[in-house]
Amino acid sequence: MAGARGCPQAGSGERALAELLLEFSRAQYRAKDGGGGGAGSSAKVERIEKRCLELFGRDYCYSLIQNVNGEICGHYPRQIVFLEYESTDRERNMFESTVQVSKLQDLINRSKMARCRGRFVCPVILYKGKHVCRSATLAGWGELYGRTGYNYIFSGGSDDAWADTEDLSEEDSAFRNADSQLFDKVRGHDIKLLRYLSIRYICDLMVENKKVKFGLNVTSSEKVDKAQRYADFTLLSIPYPGCEFFKEYKDRDYRAEGLVFNWKQDYVDAPLSIPVSLTRSLNIDWSEYQSWDLVQQTQNYLKLLISLINGDDDSGLLVHCISGWDRTPLFVALLRLSLWADGLIHASLEPAEILYLTVAYDWFLFGHMLVDRLSKGEEIFFFCFNFLKHITSEEFSAVKLQRRKSLLPGFTVEEICMLKQRDRGSTTSLSSDFSLVLESSPGAAGSFTSEAVELMPAGAQTQAAWKKSRTSSPQTVLWSRTPQSEDRPPYQEAKSSSSSSSNHSDTFLRVGSSPLEVPKPRLVPVAGRESRLEEVRSAFLATYSSTIGLKAVPSSPSGALGGLLEQFARGVGLRGSSSTL
Repeated sequence: MAGARGCPQAGSGERALAELLLEFSRAQYRAKDGGGGGAGSSAKVERIEKRCLELFGRDYCYSLIQNVNGEICGHYPRQIVFLEYESTDRERNMFESTVQVSKLQDLINRSKMARCRGRFVCPVILYKGKHVCRSATLAGWGELYGRTGYNYIFSGGSDDAWADTEDLSEEDSAFRNADSQLFDKVRGHDIKLLRYLSIRYICDLMVENKKVKFGLNVTSSEKVDKAQRYADFTLLSIPYPGCEFFKEYKDRDYRAEGLVFNWKQDYVDAPLSIPVSLTRSLNIDWSEYQSWDLVQQTQNYLKLLISLINGDDDSGLLVHCISGWDRTPLFVALLRLSLWADGLIHASLEPAEILYLTVAYDWFLFGHMLVDRLSKGEEIFFFCFNFLKHITSEEFSAVKLQRRKSLLPGFTVEEICMLKQRDRGSTTSLSSDFSLVLESSPGAAGSFTSEAVELMPAGAQTQAAWKKSRTSSPQTVLWSRTPQSEDRPPYQEAKSSSSSSSNHSDTFLRVGSSPLEVPKPRLVPVAGRESRLEEVRSAFLATYSSTIGLKAVPSSPSGALGGLLEQFARGVGLRGSSSTL
């Protein structure tokens, strides 16, 4: 299959984003229905899919996992992108795949049964040669035995929950009936896929240990696997409110400051649990997490994810909630946009392009139920992009500008990079005498960190291996649900090229070019990061308010309608007010 490099006009600009949002708000994406049903809709979805491939191909060589009729997962993209390595747009040679296609295909087909709705562990971001993956939580007893007919009866298509039922306690029943081999087999395949993708960290956003409906356990999770099958992974329990909590966000005129989740609810039984070794450098008092408002909680969790993926080892991470289509895309999208704003991933994409890719791929094509969420006022999707104004500062930057050394008296890394051929008072330019050296992962050409920066004579060795820092049983700090003082106030905020090959499998298509040239790093100063994120947010707000924002307002007299629209505009910062979100 040829690389998807055409249709540059079909997916660009405000008009394309408007078409995407309108299609998104019309129906949930379903791979088996051609994206949602109907000839017109199918054509629009096909344009969206092709545009995503073109945008991924700007900076990466990738393989395509075919899911045309939803055979693998009904609410995953029909063409699932497996990013292999970074490449430059100038490369036109034949792409050489770095993955064992047949093995990966087998692992995916076997492992999908282990997780709710078949939403298997899927890599979606590649950074420093490491994969950021998304999935649903572990499937329960009922789903493993194929009783999917209860789906919409028990869930009503709502919330973030798996809809299958369990008549018996999942693990207890399995052991009691000497049938634990089923879990060993199915979850064993899931673990093999995690290891194949070099995943070490599993970040669980569920506020429950197991999802319970009508007194029955309907899902499980790695943190309560009684057989300790996931003991070799670093498990992080970082409970985060589900989509229903964002009804309160909308009801408060889209203001997240001061909005604190009620951790005393009966169903909330998952404490925050993070290995101590992963918390020391973040300067966050995690014991206070139950008093954080929505802004601070989202900020701190994002800092944690950035710290994990930016570590000096070669380990990737998995993020999941229950079904993996509400809280999971929220943090995947924020992580993608934050790393892009630093110039570390998708380096060639403009703000409008990264916005389109994030909305289309992270949210729409992975099955977020926007129609249902809008009908209930659960605007977690809107919150994601409006929240960008809260992560523009240096503290969210993966390049950690505050730790950079001043390489020459009076010069920072950015200033030295900008000097290029500029003569600094001598007949010899800086660039001819020195080259900027940054540590890089051998598995990801062109991915850089500025933790170690030095000047060396041009021509010296410029690549350093990443050090591994694994611990088999890391010490973990556990914060349980503790009563909060009644008089204590809640926190207030003070591809790729046109070449491809298909000699391994019909299910996998490889698109891209040969990784001969190391892409140059883009070190984005704080001011650049802020302006880039603000441009993404502004573009989103403008298009959202003219499409979905209008549709979300119920019919009413013109005066009332105008008032509601004005309230929306003020809440998201499109109009002036005494304070903004």
